[in-house]
Amino acid sequence: MAKDFMDENFLLETETARLLYCNAAQNEPIYDYHCHLMPSQIAHNKQFTDISEAWLSGDHYKWRVMRAMGYDEYYITGNAPSYEKFLAWAKTVENLIGNPLHHWTHLELQRYFNIYETLTEKSAPVIWEKANALLQEPQLSVKGIFEKFNVCAAGTTDDPADTLVYHHAISEGTAPIGKISTMVIPSFRPDKALNINNKDFAAYIETLSASSGISIKNTDDVLSALDKRLDFFISLHCRASDHALEYAPFVPANDGHIEKIFSDALSGKEISKEDTDAYKTKMLIELAKIYAKNDIVMQLHLASVRNVNARMFRNLGPDTGYDAVHDREESANLINLLSCMESSSEKPALPKTILYTLNPKDYYPLATISGGFQDNYSKEENRQSITGKMQLGASWWFCDHRDGMEEQMRVLANTGMLSVFIGMLTDSRSFLSYPRHEYFRRILCNLIGRWVENGEYPKDMEKLEKIVRDISFGNAERYFG
Repeated sequence: MAKDFMDENFLLETETARLLYCNAAQNEPIYDYHCHLMPSQIAHNKQFTDISEAWLSGDHYKWRVMRAMGYDEYYITGNAPSYEKFLAWAKTVENLIGNPLHHWTHLELQRYFNIYETLTEKSAPVIWEKANALLQEPQLSVKGIFEKFNVCAAGTTDDPADTLVYHHAISEGTAPIGKISTMVIPSFRPDKALNINNKDFAAYIETLSASSGISIKNTDDVLSALDKRLDFFISLHCRASDHALEYAPFVPANDGHIEKIFSDALSGKEISKEDTDAYKTKMLIELAKIYAKNDIVMQLHLASVRNVNARMFRNLGPDTGYDAVHDREESANLINLLSCMESSSEKPALPKTILYTLNPKDYYPLATISGGFQDNYSKEENRQSITGKMQLGASWWFCDHRDGMEEQMRVLANTGMLSVFIGMLTDSRSFLSYPRHEYFRRILCNLIGRWVENGEYPKDMEKLEKIVRDISFGNAERYFG
């Protein structure tokens, strides 16, 4: 007998899975440690005009499948009326069999709007009216959404030169949103200071110099400026850094050569791939020391290749749905880079680190590499050991679906410790994305429930519920502090 579509037991195939979800996962808070929400929208307690704005503005996941459905850019990033964009999305959704966007869309309809009807071209007019009416209510402002989903913390992604004016206002309770229980935490993303081959690198260094108050003439000055800016981020509760990398660079070079590369970049000369990697290698190793000193988590996002369609990049710019999975080998460079970070000073200098990959072929290498850098410091070193210091990051972006989540967790369980995993993140620009945590938790409970009912792990519900609660929330809360 066929199951009902996305009912209360959605994705929960066994009794153990259902018990774990209901008793341990369902009501845990959310620690969304990596997202791309806009601090300005949080500060101003954004209230969305309509469901099209809430769903489709800035969401390149949806844009990609709308293009695959054959829609003109006019209905995607163009100036089509909101209702016409919504209709285009509705027609796309009803054809998204097997795609997680189909599940996410209906979870969002259920959890935000109490709409259990499936979204189709036929149902779209009624859903449009009902959702839009509810979007005008306080419970679906940003503050209302944070409260509804019990969001403990949201880690935004911010440039070192950012003033963090909105974070400051949110923290002080002086923003229009007022006092909120959710911690809105800046994350330190110095990509522009590392991407020395970008044509606007010299201009960015001037911006970084102005924001830090440090006259930047060499790479040590860049590091001093970043260190000073990180101190400012930490004053507003920053707990993590973030680096977007196609691959882990590792090209050791002497200081004289690095300074020549830097000087050439400031003068507008083209920088070769090898010299770019040499500069990035030095900067990442030195930044790791700074992160370790300040107990800042280092996130490395690997294996993405950006803006693969040159024509559309010229037309629309970055982050518009024209990125892809990289397939180059990761292990050798990453091992050398992490090893240099670890041994770059008298004391271990590798910070808490999360390794994400966009290519699932890298799960096994990254999981086993992580195991080689877990810490158990001796008492003589007078440093505290860190549970799960090295993390195989959650399935991310193109892997952010049931198969991808299960595969990432199975690899982690097979090669390390699933029980110390810090769990899910939205990595989203949408305030309607929080049911993705529910999606993850259902998949987690189903995976564990299957193992238990197959006799592969004892049915000790107290222990199992603790593991589920920790992965859902507790481990992330402890890890980021």
